Amino acid sequence: ISILAAGIAFGSSCNRGTKNISEREITATESAANKLKVPEFNADAAYRHIEKQVGFGPRTPGSKAQRQCADWMEKQLKSYCDTVHRQQTQLLAGDKKTKLPCINLIGVIRPQARIRYLFLAHWDSRPWADMDKLNKTKAVDAADDGASGVAVLIEVARALKALPLGNPDIGIDILLTDVEDYGRDEWGNDSYALGTQYWARNPHVAGYTARGGILLDMVGGKNARFPLEGNSREFAGALQKEVWSAAGKAGYSALFTQDLGAAITDDHVPVIDILKIPTIDIISLPAGSPTAFPPHWHTTNDNMSAIDKNTLKAVGQTLLQFLYTR
Repeated sequence: ISILAAGIAFGSSCNRGTKNISEREITATESAANKLKVPEFNADAAYRHIEKQVGFGPRTPGSKAQRQCADWMEKQLKSYCDTVHRQQTQLLAGDKKTKLPCINLIGVIRPQARIRYLFLAHWDSRPWADMDKLNKTKAVDAADDGASGVAVLIEVARALKALPLGNPDIGIDILLTDVEDYGRDEWGNDSYALGTQYWARNPHVAGYTARGGILLDMVGGKNARFPLEGNSREFAGALQKEVWSAAGKAGYSALFTQDLGAAITDDHVPVIDILKIPTIDIISLPAGSPTAFPPHWHTTNDNMSAIDKNTLKAVGQTLLQFLYTR
């Protein structure tokens, strides 16, 4: 993750050309809105999912922890999704020398449904705590910047399995993407989000598209704040407004603010650029932060002590509110 330096980060740089549909178009084909009570998001279970991931150790490319965590996540997705795809490949790092094993996992709910939403989060750990004052070469536990988004999405999948959406035309794809955080600013914006770039060019279904995408990044930290991230505003503004409205209805407008956030180089950018799917980023950008990100970002302090169940609850409940009341 980094602040978007300028212009476009990935893919065809002149015109993203997303299908940035209006709010009316978003809701018109979903007017059979579910009429179901919105289930309660289980923040305790999400917290345990973070503990499990962190317990493997830093999930850096090529590590034993990477393989163990991928197997565990695949098992979780198979418990709640109709189909699970596992992409394994090698990617070239931004230094143009290092080969990185990459494992992407895609859980598909209702594969035949015509209205699809993509939910995604990266699960890898940054191999260097380069923002740490003392441990710049040490790998990061990535409790918040990695594990939190995965944990929320696993619990969303569990809720969808327990209480299927009332509208049979809505299907969900959950992408747990690897090798997001092996980038460096000096290598360029496209050195980040390598796993998502690969998936976007090689999707699990030929010709894949979705009505919209929602990226979760750093969604479990203490004192979190989710402003309106810049690329989301520009290329998926209607969807962003829908999700922030759902947050308000769920009682979390204090966290999902109307403040204008910076444009972030993150996994939503290649989805926008390459697949032209309007995709938003729910990412914590605390007010007044010198880096724009939480204080534990890219440090060894990104461990279980950084996690707040209340933040997990706010994000997870917002997603369920969005899905069950469309």
